[in-house]
Amino acid sequence: MIRSMSKAEYTTKNIGHYGLAFENYTHFTSPIRRYPDVLVHRLIQAEIGKEKIKTEELESLCKHSTHMEILATKAERDSIKLMQIKYMSDKEGEIFEAVISGVIPRGIFVEIVENKCEGLVKAKDLPGDYFTYDLKNHRFVGEKKGKKYQLGDKIRVMLIKADQIKKRLDFQVVS
Repeated sequence: MIRSMSKAEYTTKNIGHYGLAFENYTHFTSPIRRYPDVLVHRLIQAEIGKEKIKTEELESLCKHSTHMEILATKAERDSIKLMQIKYMSDKEGEIFEAVISGVIPRGIFVEIVENKCEGLVKAKDLPGDYFTYDLKNHRFVGEKKGKKYQLGDKIRVMLIKADQIKKRLDFQVVS
């Protein structure tokens, strides 16, 4: 769910803060952490010193920072996924307690409780019924029996495949 929320975007335009509903907002940490934080520190220093700020150059730096943060986030997620797949590669056939962490038309994402590894149960492989995707409620509902698989549900799953080539963990629901 967190991944589906809107992401930070660096800009010279005052767009406030969506989540906090603040009209004026900035956030920064230690200036050694990220370049956007260095920019905020420089802007504060310029304001204190009554210096003129070139917004065109600053906007370009903001766009670049946003792009770099997106790339860094993707690289981080890819490396975590790779390590999860390597860790799980000798556990095919094992059964785990899991929580449904995402629901999309092609299936449900499950996160193993004990180690936080995440993978997919394909919708076509949900057992015992034909399941329909319910976008509004983030769930699948069985047409005949009414069984539901929804965000946050605890279920038991078996690891079917830890695929390093396709970079995914495939699971199957266990009754």
